[in-house]
Amino acid sequence: MIESGPPSAAPRGATRASAPTPGALVPGTAGTTPGAAAAGGTDAWVAAWQPEDGPLLAARQRAREVGVAAVDEATGAALRLLVALSGARHVVELGTGAGVSTLWLLRGLHPDGILTSIDSEPEHQRLAKLSLAEEGVRSGRVRLIAGRALEVLPRLSDGGYDLVLCDASVAETVDYLPAALRLLRTGGVVVFTGALLGGRVADPSARDPQTLAARELARAVREEPRLLPALLPVGPGLLVAVKQDAPA
Repeated sequence: MIESGPPSAAPRGATRASAPTPGALVPGTAGTTPGAAAAGGTDAWVAAWQPEDGPLLAARQRAREVGVAAVDEATGAALRLLVALSGARHVVELGTGAGVSTLWLLRGLHPDGILTSIDSEPEHQRLAKLSLAEEGVRSGRVRLIAGRALEVLPRLSDGGYDLVLCDASVAETVDYLPAALRLLRTGGVVVFTGALLGGRVADPSARDPQTLAARELARAVREEPRLLPALLPVGPGLLVAVKQDAPA
């Protein structure tokens, strides 16, 4: 279990790259269709505007080496912002990976806050510990729990958390929703990454299990009366919702 000092407001040690001039052609987009060039250009522009520093880049490389998915730069920055805006002191992360999203969450977390991160793969959490050590995280600030989320979550306190991040298999996310509602305080935030599958949910011809699960999750969150939701086109999509008091 590892802990860090107050998180930076921006990635520490980052050498701020010059963001591409708005409207400028991004290298590598020549010869593509206008829509594809615009999408690729925007992603590259955002990544350059919000560059990652050494600990984040090292964590991302570890994720790449073992083939585990990691949130992109824009999604990471949005997670940091949501944690900071909510004033979160207690956060649950489902899907530690190699620690990329973990580092972004910590950088928005209150200085006295604690992050609980759950992953079923011990090797992922071993890599995350390396990422946290490079970040300089102090003991006690992060609780790493190895196990299946649906088996671990019942052990966590009802209403004891300010934000729950579901950064795991889209196919399982609908099952995480009731647990997140139980864990969150009123005013707490639940976040699902990859909710738009990069736009695939809007394609009526896409009927694969992952896409169907993403649509089911979006429907369940939208129809849950205790949640105030929004779908955000950040990275492959963020589904964000605030827990409200139950209707009378």
